[in-house]
Amino acid sequence: KATPVAPTATKTLPCSFMLVNTSGRFAGQKAHLLLPHLKENDTHCIDFHYYVSSKSGSSPGTLNIYVKVNDGPIGNPIWNTSITATWNRAELAISTFWPNFYQVVFEVVTSGHPGYVAIDEVKVLGHPCTKTPHFLRLQSVEVNAGQFATFQCTANGGTDSGDRLWLQGIYVRDAPLKDIKVFNFRRFVALFSVVNATKRDAGNYRCMIRTEGGVGVSNYAELIVKEPPVPIAPPQLSSVGATYLWIQLNANSINGDGPIIQREVEYRTSSGSWYDIQPVDSTSYKIGHLDPDTEYEISVLLTRPGEGGTGSPGPALKTRTKCAVPSAVPLESIQGSTFEEKIFLQWREPAQTYGVITLYEITYKAVSSFDPEIDLSNQSGRVSKLGNETHYLFFGLYPGTTYSFTIRASTAKGFGPPITNQFTTKISAPSMPPYELETPLNQTDSTVTVLLKPAQSRGAPVSVYQIVVEEERPRRTKKTTEILKCYPVPIHFQNASLLNSQYYFAAEFPASGLQAAQPFTIGDNKTYSGFWNTPLLPHKSYSIYFQAASRANGETKIDCVRVATKGAATRKPDPEPEKQTDHTVKIAGVIAGILLFVIIFLGVVLVMKKRKLAKKRKETLSSTRQEMTVMVNSMDKSYTEQGTNCDEAFSFMDTDTSSLVQSHTYKKRDPVDVPYQTGQLHPAIRVADLLQHITQMKCAEGYGFKEEYESFFEGQSAPWDSAKKDENRMKNRYGNIIAYDHSRVRLQPIEGETSSDYINGNYIDVRPMQETIYDFWRMVWHENTASIIMVTNLVEVGRSYTYDVSPPISFTFQLLFLFQPLSFQQRGAHEIREIRQFHFTGWPDHGVPYHATGLLGFVRQVKSKSPPNAGPLVVHCSAGAGRTGCFIVIDIMLDMAEREGVVDIYNCVRELRSRRVNMVQTEEQYVFIHDAILEACLCGDTSIPASQVRSVYYEMNKLDPQTNSSQIKEEFRTLNMVTPTLRVEDCSIALLPRNHEKNRCMDVLPPDRCLPFLITIDGESSNYINAALMDSYKQPSAFIVTQHPLPNTVKDFWRLVLDYHCTSIVMLNDVDPAQLCPQYWPENGVHRHGPIQVEFVSADLEEDIISRIFRIYNAARPQDGYRMVQQFQFLGWPMYRDTPVSKRSFLKLIRQVEKWQEEYNGGEGRTVVHCLNGGGRSGTFCAISIVCEMLRHQRAVDVFHAVKTLRNNKPNMVDLLSFKLSAEHPY
Repeated sequence: KATPVAPTATKTLPCSFMLVNTSGRFAGQKAHLLLPHLKENDTHCIDFHYYVSSKSGSSPGTLNIYVKVNDGPIGNPIWNTSITATWNRAELAISTFWPNFYQVVFEVVTSGHPGYVAIDEVKVLGHPCTKTPHFLRLQSVEVNAGQFATFQCTANGGTDSGDRLWLQGIYVRDAPLKDIKVFNFRRFVALFSVVNATKRDAGNYRCMIRTEGGVGVSNYAELIVKEPPVPIAPPQLSSVGATYLWIQLNANSINGDGPIIQREVEYRTSSGSWYDIQPVDSTSYKIGHLDPDTEYEISVLLTRPGEGGTGSPGPALKTRTKCAVPSAVPLESIQGSTFEEKIFLQWREPAQTYGVITLYEITYKAVSSFDPEIDLSNQSGRVSKLGNETHYLFFGLYPGTTYSFTIRASTAKGFGPPITNQFTTKISAPSMPPYELETPLNQTDSTVTVLLKPAQSRGAPVSVYQIVVEEERPRRTKKTTEILKCYPVPIHFQNASLLNSQYYFAAEFPASGLQAAQPFTIGDNKTYSGFWNTPLLPHKSYSIYFQAASRANGETKIDCVRVATKGAATRKPDPEPEKQTDHTVKIAGVIAGILLFVIIFLGVVLVMKKRKLAKKRKETLSSTRQEMTVMVNSMDKSYTEQGTNCDEAFSFMDTDTSSLVQSHTYKKRDPVDVPYQTGQLHPAIRVADLLQHITQMKCAEGYGFKEEYESFFEGQSAPWDSAKKDENRMKNRYGNIIAYDHSRVRLQPIEGETSSDYINGNYIDVRPMQETIYDFWRMVWHENTASIIMVTNLVEVGRSYTYDVSPPISFTFQLLFLFQPLSFQQRGAHEIREIRQFHFTGWPDHGVPYHATGLLGFVRQVKSKSPPNAGPLVVHCSAGAGRTGCFIVIDIMLDMAEREGVVDIYNCVRELRSRRVNMVQTEEQYVFIHDAILEACLCGDTSIPASQVRSVYYEMNKLDPQTNSSQIKEEFRTLNMVTPTLRVEDCSIALLPRNHEKNRCMDVLPPDRCLPFLITIDGESSNYINAALMDSYKQPSAFIVTQHPLPNTVKDFWRLVLDYHCTSIVMLNDVDPAQLCPQYWPENGVHRHGPIQVEFVSADLEEDIISRIFRIYNAARPQDGYRMVQQFQFLGWPMYRDTPVSKRSFLKLIRQVEKWQEEYNGGEGRTVVHCLNGGGRSGTFCAISIVCEMLRHQRAVDVFHAVKTLRNNKPNMVDLLSFKLSAEHPY
């Protein structure tokens, strides 16, 4: 056998040599070479040469290398080889083991074939290995059982794909490589995981790498596996209740490892899958809110440190809660069908019965009645019903009476809590006294005198008595039985012929005027509460009816009786009035002169009386004033007491003339006697009755606003000689609307100009023309006017109304109107005055505003900013009649409603028309006045000064213990009541078949009047998008509220942004493809949507707001350039929450949007706001934006007004929680 030649050793380093001749050795024999113990404190490398060969080419054996640590177990080989053709060199990169020591062991295991295995030049080098990386120190790892144990092996040196990396354990499984991260050519990190570690995986592990030049090995690190703790015993029961259990944890003895850092109680029902887990910080715990008579299983959970440290539940304690009484009957289930003397009551069983319901007990008691004279002491009782009966009919009740019903349910355990609800029986018609003989007390050809007897009230006091005269006309067929029908619709004598009515009302008077039986003459030619008791015609037959009406709780009940009949006279009738002889006319003239003298005399007396009454009213005003909302909610619908003759009716108007024509807080003027009447007087309407009155006026067939408006005198009703003079004709814009002589404004004449005292104004001014600008300002100066109200647009129907009346000083926009302070000085005078011009811009060219909200706010602004010591307001529109009249009537009626609790729109318009021709020009304007006053009375003044927001909001959220409601809830309920409901015809475009697929929800549609129609042409696509234009505080149509784009409307969305010059997009929902909410913007590059291209520019994240900037442009119109649009995606409003997580971050969103709008486009661009369906969230953003602007510019907050303005266009804007949020944000 040839002996291998060993390489030459380095003389400067110690080395070792081993040669094994395997000839004559059987397989499995071993030879070892043990190097001395090494304890190196620095990086080092073990270098050696080896030779394994035989002549036959078969492997003579295996050369293994082991590394023992601290004389511990030898472990598995770190390196081995079986055959080589020549001498080879290898490196051992051993990690630093300080303060431990290690020993390298060479082992040869023979295979039974002859040959040689040799090792030579084993050296310890004082520098790192050159071909094998060195591992840094490996750290021990502790995990809980069942978790992944991850070892991080960090190595100095390079690696390539041919290297083998693994985690080697002693007596445990090796772990494969999980991941490798190469930082540079000198360092990398290898990660190894022991999956689902158990106690059997605990032990020592080291990092290994086998390269072409050798092997690297780390120190041993320990894997410590801890077992999560589990209690040995179940918890102990301390006490039991119907809805709670007290337990002791009993968790001191455990299986597993500590320490215990958390204790929890898990409890579940024995049947079913429901369970709950609660943390516990003491050794005992009360489990509450449990169901009575229910079995529960209770276990204890213990947790040690680290992930997966919670053990399985310990042994369970099974126990049952005690039985309980049933819960209350659901309040919303208690329903009452009311009749005059009966109430049918229904309810549902309690939500939690806790057994079988055996009995219901209902107690009832009368608590109040509309009729104060009714004795309610005997109206109470108790009724019991079986458990399977949930209804009962209460009879023998009093009409018009509110009853309180208290219901409670019972099981074998006893009665549950009571629940109370109230219902009110309907009122009954008054009971008329009997008239056995329809014989009058006295009768002439034109009059009938009857005895009127008071009626007996039934559930509500008699509100009013009425005399009805019915003309007896021949019938084609005679009925065998005549059924008496009463007369609910009042018709004046003047209108009976126009309406072809057989009857008319001759008189009406309040119940207080008939306390005892008294005679009354039909046909006495007097007026009673606005009804003319005209003389009867002798040649006609009449039936006289006496009827009484009771009004309460929105109901009106009438009973009537025929008190007399009058047959036609047999002699020839007198000639008609228009056919009287000249002699009769002369007599009538004499009588008229006498009457005129009497009227003038009475007028002087009444004026003196008026001044005394006005002084008295001023002293008692503060004690009698009531809030508008209380008036509207009042259930007493009785009529306001009115006089029963013509003089009293006139005194109602003339008691304080300034309360009608000048009801402002401005300087009072002496009343002007007006001898010219323009229509029949009507009774005033209580604020509490206004809603019912307007409803009846709109619903009555052949009667209502049309008849009332047509009763006004049309055209000239007084002389206007001054206006007709040739020198004044150019001072009138319209030839048919000029100033009456008796009420015109008389200017101080200019010396030498005979007609210089004329201006077309009656203290109700017309808009000045170019020819009258100078006269206009003379009037303003001499009348000491401080405020000018302009109720017209600058250009209407192509006609411009703009003249340079004074250079503008400053402008402040407020919702729908402009407030402009002006200062001017009269020539030759030293006084300089400031005049405030209020310009209402929300009145369309034709018709009336769609809603009165903006105009009411305008009126309030005028009142608040007009000084109290100034002269009269100057109000003008185009002609000084229609819109001017509307403004004045609304202003007067708001004051009247607040001070007197009544409104008198009809007589107010009538009075204005006596002072200026055709005031309130159309029926539509007349109806709009009613609607505006109704809205003002229902809603009230909801503005709050900035200094009082904190205290007022606190009070608004207080719960009333009697109603279990708060003021803010009541205000929101009022908002819902006055919010207009969209009709099908209002949304005709959204409901077109071709647009159905563009609507996310068919119940959230934009009305036609506020649709933004798309302009950019895109193939066959329509110009519709589900969006609505909304006003901000300063700018009309500043917001566009829309739904999150559907997959098929993304291109329409970008068309909208481009067409309507939008510079901001506010996104208040999440991207969710499951709800058809795609990502509609690019994260980089360009998206193309038809001709519109959207290019991503930049993005930024700040707290809850992601802001992205896009550049959009129309490729079909490159000359238009591009627009920068910033999208604000708000992340702080999760889908499961009704309100944002943080109010502060939501306000920050609003500030960022406002800042971008102001910086980029000077505040002129629009803002697109969208949520899932374009409703509650979008409305909340717009409402809070409006309120914040209002707070900055007006130093006041009006959440109700802001939300009402939004809801005028989309009724689904802002829900209750968002309404409260809008109120909280200013604070």
